[in-house]
Amino acid sequence: MSTAPRDRDAAGRARSARPRDGLGRPLPYGSPGVERQPEGVVRSPGDTLAEAQGLLDAGRPFHAHEVFEDAWKSGPEPERELWRGLAQLAVGLTHAARGNARGGARLLLRGADRIAEYRDPYGIDVAGLVAWARSLAARVGGETAEGATGGGVPAPVDARTEAPRLTG
Repeated sequence: MSTAPRDRDAAGRARSARPRDGLGRPLPYGSPGVERQPEGVVRSPGDTLAEAQGLLDAGRPFHAHEVFEDAWKSGPEPERELWRGLAQLAVGLTHAARGNARGGARLLLRGADRIAEYRDPYGIDVAGLVAWARSLAARVGGETAEGATGGGVPAPVDARTEAPRLTG
């Protein structure tokens, strides 16, 4: 058990200062990591989508999830479930890329269900994202919307090549 003090931010909240890799996994202190997304940034919906898409295209879905999380926490109430669902899609891809197929599939399906009722706000291709998430969930986790599972353990996916297009 470690007796080292926990990393804290200026307000005293626990915040890990450890560097992270492109999929958000903590690295040993002193290791080179990728730049982390700043937390609590209020962006316009267009800026949120553009920044998240850039991160997805770069194979950094964990970081895209953080951008969506900011929108979820700061956006208007009627849109919070949309941004929360998009965050779940990004973190589902993160888990699938880390090799956690079952967890990734569950998050992809949860995110797809959460956004499915929206009608393409801000040009978001909701139907395309729902289809992408359900297809990837079936491939990586052997799960369908009904919860059936398949055999075998799939290899981690490449987050860059599996990244969805957010807008049509």
